[in-house]
Amino acid sequence: MSDLSLQQAIDNIYASINNDNEEIDLHIAALKAAMARDGVKEAMFETAKLAQPNRQGRKMMQAYFKKKGVAVAFTA
Repeated sequence: MSDLSLQQAIDNIYASINNDNEEIDLHIAALKAAMARDGVKEAMFETAKLAQPNRQGRKMMQAYFKKKGVAVAFTA
């Protein structure tokens, strides 16, 4: 999984979120590796693609990813 591009890792997380967080921890680890490889400090997610695009859903996602060592930001 460490060979994934940053965009592929983010797309895998979208798919996981839409499948009741199936294997989310593996996808977060792959995202973290891709971010480190590319020198990216923050993962950007599109709010419209989230299962819970409201403020509560975004904050919950940020908190969970922060526990895993990944900073998350959102675009409109």
